[in-house]
Amino acid sequence: MALETYASPGSDKIHADVLAEARQACYKARNAFYACLEKESNKKPTEIASVGLLYPVECKKSRAEFEKLCRPTWVKHFDRQYCAKKRVQRLLDKDESRRGV
Repeated sequence: MALETYASPGSDKIHADVLAEARQACYKARNAFYACLEKESNKKPTEIASVGLLYPVECKKSRAEFEKLCRPTWVKHFDRQYCAKKRVQRLLDKDESRRGV
């Protein structure tokens, strides 16, 4: 009965990517990609992801894995979250430098 919620309407097919094991693989790939972005932040971003996110070529392999293991809508969502987090961090850093903290 519970699995019916994961099936398409009018279909017996269960979407495996919403099950726990696949979700964990997606999260692991996501974390690896964003860790690469942080590690290689001093490199020039040349590759284009979704929602205007740019990343260095050194992270291309982890990006491909991330896109392979996660639904496209999830990838876009996580990219938006990451960009928003970075934007807020830049604003906070800018504000602190203005105050002389």
